[in-house]
Amino acid sequence: LPAGGANRQISDLKFKLAKSEQEVTALEQSVVRLEGQVARYKSAAENAEKVEDELKAEKRKLQRELRSALDKTEELEVSNGHLVKRLEKMKTSRSTLLSQQQ
Repeated sequence: LPAGGANRQISDLKFKLAKSEQEVTALEQSVVRLEGQVARYKSAAENAEKVEDELKAEKRKLQRELRSALDKTEELEVSNGHLVKRLEKMKTSRSTLLSQQQ
């Protein structure tokens, strides 16, 4: 090869090497950026799972409280029914007594 041709080839190779090094640097930066994104997404997913578990526990607690409140309501309704019947009997007895006194 003539000297000029060899110099040009060396120059081309140096240019390609510099370009490849820039591409490697850009790819390394992309890797760092993507690893950061992965870490953030992983953290967000873990947090979401934690919140989901807390919500499930809260839902179970509220369902227990609801069942308890419904049981208590039913109990009070039955008790109220008995009291209403007793009151009616007392009113009837009172009416009977009053009519007998007249």
